Amino acid sequence: MEFKRPIGNRKKPNPKKGIFLVLLLVVVLLLWFFAEPLLEKLF
Repeated sequence: MEFKRPIGNRKKPNPKKGIFLVLLLVVVLLLWFFAEPLLEKLF
């Protein structure tokens, strides 16, 4: 059985979604790098 997403039928990927995912990844990485020294100071 082949499962097809109704949104993924387009040939062009959604550029806004891609930019949003990249920004989300950058935010997560920044939070990860800033969280380590903060946790070391608190605990």
